[in-house]
Amino acid sequence: MTDASGTVRLDLWLWAARFFKNRTLSRQAIESGKVEVDGQRPKVSRGVRVDDVLRVTRGEETFEITVLALASKRGSATVAQNLYRESEESKVAREEARAMRAAGRVGYEAPRTKPDKRARRLIRALGDIDAL
Repeated sequence: MTDASGTVRLDLWLWAARFFKNRTLSRQAIESGKVEVDGQRPKVSRGVRVDDVLRVTRGEETFEITVLALASKRGSATVAQNLYRESEESKVAREEARAMRAAGRVGYEAPRTKPDKRARRLIRALGDIDAL
């Protein structure tokens, strides 16, 4: 699974390590600045090497990882987990952020029925206010 030259394209590696579902999503994340390699904003075609430090932001989660192995083909999840090692600080920060998001949802109760005509009008009106 490793490349003979010692490098693999960044978008390909992120896809093989299962950070993104396809290469297009990984390319978009790199171009939008959600991926850093050794503290710098890379190009999509940058070569990833073993021991590179990556910071990947996916949704509300940020992963700080060290590349352990290279792969140019997508394998199973267990194989993908062997390609990198996440730092302990990153794991703790992600768990704390997940707990904060869960605490923010405490007390929320989804509506039991569909909104009636009056409620739909109010929802549309609020949506127009938010667009401003």
